[in-house]
Amino acid sequence: MPELSLRDLSTSGADSLVHASYHGRAVSSPDLSTVRNLGIVAHIDAGKTTISERILYYSGVERRMGEVHEGTAVMDWMEEERTRGITISAAATSVPWRGLSLNLIDTPGHVDFTIEVERCMRVLDGAILVLNGTAGLQAQSETVWRQIKRHSVPYLVFVNQNDRAGSDYMRCIDELESQLDEPALAIQYPLGEEREFRSVVDLLTRRALRFREDDKGQAPVEVPVPDEVSDEVDVLRAELIESLAEEDEEVLAEISEDREPSPELLQRALRKRVLARTLVPVLCGAALRNVGIQPLVDAVGLYLPSPLDRPPVLATSAETLNPVSFETENDAPPVALVFKLQADRNEDLAFIRIYAGTVRPGLCLYNPRTKQTGRVARVLRMHAEERKPLEAASRGDVVAISGVSGIATGDTLCTKKENLYLERLEFPDAVLAQVVEPRTGADRDALRIALDRLTVEDPSFSVREDSDTGQWLISGMGELHLEVMQHRLERDFHIPIRVGQPRVAYREAVAAPGTGELDLERKLGGTPYTGRIRLELAGTEEGLASSIEWSPECEVPAAHRAAVEETLLDSATSGPRFGFPLVRARVRILPFGKAHQSDSELGFCQAAAQALRLASEAATIELLEPVMAFDISAPAEFMGGILAELNSKRADIAEVRSDANSRTVVGRVPLANMFGYSTVLRSLSQGRASFSLHPDGFRAVPESEIESRGLAWV
Repeated sequence: MPELSLRDLSTSGADSLVHASYHGRAVSSPDLSTVRNLGIVAHIDAGKTTISERILYYSGVERRMGEVHEGTAVMDWMEEERTRGITISAAATSVPWRGLSLNLIDTPGHVDFTIEVERCMRVLDGAILVLNGTAGLQAQSETVWRQIKRHSVPYLVFVNQNDRAGSDYMRCIDELESQLDEPALAIQYPLGEEREFRSVVDLLTRRALRFREDDKGQAPVEVPVPDEVSDEVDVLRAELIESLAEEDEEVLAEISEDREPSPELLQRALRKRVLARTLVPVLCGAALRNVGIQPLVDAVGLYLPSPLDRPPVLATSAETLNPVSFETENDAPPVALVFKLQADRNEDLAFIRIYAGTVRPGLCLYNPRTKQTGRVARVLRMHAEERKPLEAASRGDVVAISGVSGIATGDTLCTKKENLYLERLEFPDAVLAQVVEPRTGADRDALRIALDRLTVEDPSFSVREDSDTGQWLISGMGELHLEVMQHRLERDFHIPIRVGQPRVAYREAVAAPGTGELDLERKLGGTPYTGRIRLELAGTEEGLASSIEWSPECEVPAAHRAAVEETLLDSATSGPRFGFPLVRARVRILPFGKAHQSDSELGFCQAAAQALRLASEAATIELLEPVMAFDISAPAEFMGGILAELNSKRADIAEVRSDANSRTVVGRVPLANMFGYSTVLRSLSQGRASFSLHPDGFRAVPESEIESRGLAWV
């Protein structure tokens, strides 16, 4: 990686160099070691987009700072985002920074759009986790942290909003250690409280940087470390050096001989620990007041990985299903992963991360899932909604392409000769459903096309058409998610619609097993076709997806098994008791009779569908409802009423935490009992409480409650 030191920020002699680099006059190198693919993730309202806007300004990409509260943020480009003041869709951009090329993705913080974070994490090399300095570790903070850990992404923590009353930087670090069991260590220390917070101390160099109030892009200036915090700074710095010495022999040798380790040595040691994910550096600032942004981005260059620092991605042969390796150089056959789709009125875009080779306009790419080939029309460098056509993009790049149809999030694009696929993404199940229909019959076809496009773009949004009523049932991750989709249908696709009230997206599951068998003998157009299936339907606790197993002695020919599996999984989309999707089902196909000359794929498929229906009738089916994890914070005097209300909603209280005059209660509650809760909570707390909900699995509905929910057998 290029030589880069935080010392440069605090030496007046380098001020002109730093100022130039902040405004993007440095040209990024094609060398992969200078590339950083990173995302900014956080709980809603922690300041992710504000940080992104400052990075755009200080890098020189934008000439003014966009503000979320004014609706002028560049990265919140959708009208819905600017109106609501929140991020809904992950937005990508690229910025130069001190010889580096940063591919930056600003992600949503609202729980309804967690899928955006998940699919971005799959392709990122590093991340910045932003915490609210006053609220500390919040519910969605933990959710995005789990996504970071699931994809093994090295990350930094930036404690934002240190200028607000009640902000506590060290408490945030303690929560990272106590609640997440993360080895978090401060590498900066804030100077001043509330409006007086304008400076930070870099603990590696023991230099303090002050940021100007009327920031017009100037570099921060070095100021003395105040005497009143000198001892605390020395203690924190000693803890940092001691921790680095645990896994770095050079640092250990320096302190063993009573020598002061140089900042460059400490930076190298810290980088190794971050890449190994054995230490999490914590920085501080106040993005809205332009404090701490430049050192944060320098820390990205210093400590987060380039594509060269990341382990090889997992690949599987589409033919043999065995693990395979592939060449990753720029002249190798292209291999890319589609991590996001965007339905656009002009052209549909596929956002890809390139893991090997080079992608150019006119290149034919093969999709192993669909076994189809498509030609790339354009390769685009995205800047929120703006698009810059590229002649080519290579290994390590995050770009958008157009022209390739029939692809879905998680697809691999490669050559037909390579014919491999990368590890796919898993998507959460919807928890709310809502009826939607066009206002006029003339708009039916347009609505069907629009809904199809939205389901391709958003894997957490699903649509099912009711052939009897002519209505569509749309399902999503929450009330806001469904509301945004309604607005998009009306605003982006210009389709007037009518919608029903949101309702819980229930599931059905097998509580006790059942078997079914069918020996089919029919004629179609005078031609006999037969098929025999005997199967067992049982439940499983592994995830929600249903699975198919084949007994070794089963007589169904191998050539017909894929079609039979597809038939069974399609039949499971409608459960036998209430018509909700059947989940956690394990279908085992058993031996049943000898082969007939008239056996056919159609015969086996029809026999399978009917045998599954018989097995469902013999099995015991239970109703599952989505459960939400909640996190409610309120002044202590209101917590009694809040707890009483939660108990009336069948909530499971896991913990009540105390912090000065406030209380935080966490637990789980059925989603069906939480409609309109924000109004109730506002009344109980005189508007002084805050809460968040996020999906936390499913659980069985007591039989005594089913009738009261207005559910009937299909």
